[in-house]
Amino acid sequence: MAKDKKPASSQSRQNTAPFSTINYILFAVGLVIITAGWFLLRAGHISVSPIMLILGYCVIIPVAIILKPGDKKETQ
Repeated sequence: MAKDKKPASSQSRQNTAPFSTINYILFAVGLVIITAGWFLLRAGHISVSPIMLILGYCVIIPVAIILKPGDKKETQ
């Protein structure tokens, strides 16, 4: 019996990495902001630290996971 070949589009998806360097950079920035927020919270800055924690947990980390830089549509 002949082997079924997968379509070319699914093979190209398997060969690409799920995240690019921009994803890792954003994730690292999110972790730095979260860590700084926890240190500020411990130091008693109760006005700035919650903003930093929410920004890190709810904005930067999800953007780092969801962002796909290879999906930009080129217009000519």
